[in-house]
Amino acid sequence: MTETLVQWFVQNLGGSAAKELIIFIISMIPILELRGGLLAAGPAFLNVPMWRAIPICIIGNLIPVPFILLFITKIFKMENRAMNKKEQIERYEFWGLLLFVGIPLPGTGAWTGSLIAALLGIKFKKAFPAVTLGILLASFIMTVLSYTVIGGIFA
Repeated sequence: MTETLVQWFVQNLGGSAAKELIIFIISMIPILELRGGLLAAGPAFLNVPMWRAIPICIIGNLIPVPFILLFITKIFKMENRAMNKKEQIERYEFWGLLLFVGIPLPGTGAWTGSLIAALLGIKFKKAFPAVTLGILLASFIMTVLSYTVIGGIFA
């Protein structure tokens, strides 16, 4: 599903936006986030140099996090889908949140992790560093996958 969404964004924004802007936008979108941004940046799609793609995707993925952590509870009282994953985070709090965000699987990432942290009442000064480190971990994993594994196939 991620690959299909990435392909849609690349095809529909490719003619009117710079490659860097495309990966920045993709990195801010729930579900796709940094995983999708780095996948789009890799050789299989936009072929943005790794050294340029990583910071763009990290910043794009980080931008929504403070807003989610600070304001989401005022907007949503409950998010059942996200709360179904609360045990994974609640048990280990900081480390659980970091790994939840950092392991790039469907349904994980900065958006969902921030939402769960806010709903569980994890303080901003504990949640934000955990989400940030999770994004960095996800960027490492996705860089290896996008530029080495998948990039090796399409090179």
